[in-house]
Amino acid sequence: MITSSKPGPLSTVVSFDGTKHEIEGEVGLSLMKNIIDNGIPGIDADCGGECSCATCHVILPDDWYDRLGEPSSDEEAMLGMNPEITPTSRLSCQIPVTEELDGLYVEVPEFQF
Repeated sequence: MITSSKPGPLSTVVSFDGTKHEIEGEVGLSLMKNIIDNGIPGIDADCGGECSCATCHVILPDDWYDRLGEPSSDEEAMLGMNPEITPTSRLSCQIPVTEELDGLYVEVPEFQF
């Protein structure tokens, strides 16, 4: 069996207390799962990544938000229940990790709703 030693895309996740976490993402998993698997606090993921809550809310810089594209109508509906959304808010369960996300920067807000 041949295995690849190529590292996954690197991301910076800033937790609500300002701590920066550099993580190597696993391609094919959601950003939410990668954040949780790396032990970064702040993502509750109450629905387990099914886009039926907003407890994996992250905030992206404008350039990354534009690169990822618009959220689906289901994601927008869930984000609409969160009083702390921003124009660049996304649900991390709806962001699949790909090689193109190398260098991604996200912030985890203090409260998840």
